[in-house]
Amino acid sequence: MTNQEAIELIGGGANGEHAQYWLDLGCGKGTFTEALATMLPAQSKITGVDKNNHQLPPQMGNQVSIKFIEADFETEALEVTGLDGILMANSLHFIRDKESLIRRLENHFSKGRRFLIVEYDTTASNPWVPYPIDFKGLKSIFGRVGNYSISKLGERRSLYGSAMLYGALVTSPVQSIS
Repeated sequence: MTNQEAIELIGGGANGEHAQYWLDLGCGKGTFTEALATMLPAQSKITGVDKNNHQLPPQMGNQVSIKFIEADFETEALEVTGLDGILMANSLHFIRDKESLIRRLENHFSKGRRFLIVEYDTTASNPWVPYPIDFKGLKSIFGRVGNYSISKLGERRSLYGSAMLYGALVTSPVQSIS
């Protein structure tokens, strides 16, 4: 997938004038990390997390700093706080208990919660997508977890089979700190 194709799936999911801090869970070789870095304002930061060691460049896109952590985000605690967003591109379908993961991830945000999700719009599992989550299922899970708004950002046919890929933005209102 090209950078432009990745941007078309998640375009509009990250914007603003001020630098931001994002986590890319299941970053792989950085296809969607680069797309996000292209969309974020200059001086932003992205921490890529993957259970396989990958060499990501120290800077991508619009002068966005990139850091990499080798970890299994499903089972290991991540020592990151103050997030503006979490990107999960083709990684949520590896998680059996999605609700528990989302509840844990909510604690890493600084204010409002913003998830960018890329997944296959199917309920049929296979060896590469063991726990699929179609768009309807995504809305259902986040609806059970909390007060979230969910919108589809883009779609494209998958290169692997007949399923469509979708990009979704999941947001919650800014939480007041008391």
